[in-house]
Amino acid sequence: MTNLSGKDLKALLHFQRNELMESLVYHQLAKCNRDKENKLTLDRIAHTEQLHYDTVRRVTNQSVKIPVWRYLLYYWMARILGLTFAVKLMERNGDVPKYHKFFDEIPELKSLHHAEADEAGIINLINEEKLAYTGAIVLGLNDALVEFTGVLAGFTLALNKHMLIALTGSITGISAAMSMACSVYLSTRAEKKEDVKPRKSAAYTGLAYIMTVVFLVSPFVMFSNVFAALGIMLMMAVLIIFVFNYYYAIACDEKFGHRFWEMTILSFSVAGISFIVGYLLKLLVGVDA
Repeated sequence: MTNLSGKDLKALLHFQRNELMESLVYHQLAKCNRDKENKLTLDRIAHTEQLHYDTVRRVTNQSVKIPVWRYLLYYWMARILGLTFAVKLMERNGDVPKYHKFFDEIPELKSLHHAEADEAGIINLINEEKLAYTGAIVLGLNDALVEFTGVLAGFTLALNKHMLIALTGSITGISAAMSMACSVYLSTRAEKKEDVKPRKSAAYTGLAYIMTVVFLVSPFVMFSNVFAALGIMLMMAVLIIFVFNYYYAIACDEKFGHRFWEMTILSFSVAGISFIVGYLLKLLVGVDA
């Protein structure tokens, strides 16, 4: 039996609790997953996490209870937001590297070094359809954000009536979404990729585009002051960029900061230029909407 300080014991019990919770989450996800390969992968990870729990329990000589709210959170996150995102977020929040000192110092835990590395490899075996169409979703979101922050900013000064801006923006957005979806369908069909279906790729692109347009147009429906609506629209654009890039960074193991700032700067630059163009065209044409 290894002698542990109170602080070390508390840390190991926290790690032990995480391993047990993750084992139960993986087991439950495996039970409700229809894909045979994913089911086997999840069962394998659940078994690995259970072994980790048992290994640590032999050192702490204590049993633990899982935080039920965290268990339910990750389970439903996987069902709603996707298996890959929830699994990788759960593993990241487990913060395993900070426990590596115990793997080095306590002989009974040395095996966990290789086990954690193997587990990361197993997680990457999870095959999820949503990730195959990430490119289509990125295309729809990027195009809608960059184009419509600019379009709505230009309409704000050119039209100056909140419902007219919302109506014009909605018509433009729906037309652009259908056009984009058709373009993606044709380009995907021409590429003939076996793992990407043209219709689904077009649907993901069009849906991402339309949802973004709905969010960006909504402030002009709710607020009569067009400049207040414009400000809220820009804040919503930043929120959409933040949420999507956070999701993408976790699910695809990408860096968050660079993509977030790149999309934000592009969107706001286009919005600023369009705002100025709208003002100049209004002066040139002499229309007082």
